[in-house]
Amino acid sequence: MNADARADQNQAVKTTLILSRSQVEGLVTMGEVVAEVETIFADLSKGTALQPGALSMSLPSGSGAFVVMPALADRQNLALLKLLADVPDNVEKGLPMQRSVITLVAKDTGAPVAIFHGQIPTRIRTAAASAVASRHLSRPDSRILGLIGAGALALEHIRSHLVVRPIGRVLVWSRKDATVSNLIALAAQEFPDLVVEAAASKQEVFARSDIVCTLTPSRDPVVEGAWFKPGQHINAVGAPPRGDHREIDSAGMARARVVLDCLPVAMHDSGDLLLAIADGALDGDQTFAELGDIIAGKTQGRTSAEEITLFNSVGLALQDIAICALMVARARAKGIGTEVDLAG
Repeated sequence: MNADARADQNQAVKTTLILSRSQVEGLVTMGEVVAEVETIFADLSKGTALQPGALSMSLPSGSGAFVVMPALADRQNLALLKLLADVPDNVEKGLPMQRSVITLVAKDTGAPVAIFHGQIPTRIRTAAASAVASRHLSRPDSRILGLIGAGALALEHIRSHLVVRPIGRVLVWSRKDATVSNLIALAAQEFPDLVVEAAASKQEVFARSDIVCTLTPSRDPVVEGAWFKPGQHINAVGAPPRGDHREIDSAGMARARVVLDCLPVAMHDSGDLLLAIADGALDGDQTFAELGDIIAGKTQGRTSAEEITLFNSVGLALQDIAICALMVARARAKGIGTEVDLAG
């Protein structure tokens, strides 16, 4: 955040901006978010941003897990607290399984800056993080994107990967044919020159794709490492931040070079990582690379054209800071949202 933007923020924090779900949609471009998410990963590596571990709360009386996700960043001059509700029982009620609320506070004064509906920022920044990983870990000539899962994250992942790689074809697999058909229709409207087609199986997605993103809220593995091919990059995205949920089997985690978004967070919340360690496929004492260190030049990215790489994306509150700072500035510039004096 530049000096003028920080001055504007500090002047505006006399009130708190409230943004609903519909008000944040379309406020920022995917290219802007990819750039900001890449920068915040580097800031984490440099020590100018802080990502503590999340706190998960649950009771035997229900299926819900309530995850408190904090972050702090110099560049944006913000502290953030996000409350993510992961409630599997909501599916039977026709409600979203995950809901979230984001609160932003000025780092230098502690004044409340904004309160967000968290769904859209979370969805966009998740896809942006995958694209940043693909930029640094996939082969530069990657042209075919594979998607395991065709829900809300799928279209965002198409958008984000078009920013970083010359994608010309997308292969999609989902358990529900209707979900795939809907994604193909939406993509055709937005990207008429892009070929998006249904795959007959998950194995076909891996056999034909250069980059594969797994986007399912799975508890048990939906992907086998035996399907990986040399030179492929995988973004493991969909599993909720719970130690007993995973999309990738232990063989897959062992076969790929695993890169994490944040080691302490992954060692607490990533079932893909923790269960592979428990199975003996990975050594819990080994050093895993972090994406921010690769961006900052501290660690090498892809080491060869044949290397299989896997980005284990748990999701960081710092990514929310990156996108929410953009959204606050854009919303205030356009007069969008409701300003509330919480101290009044």
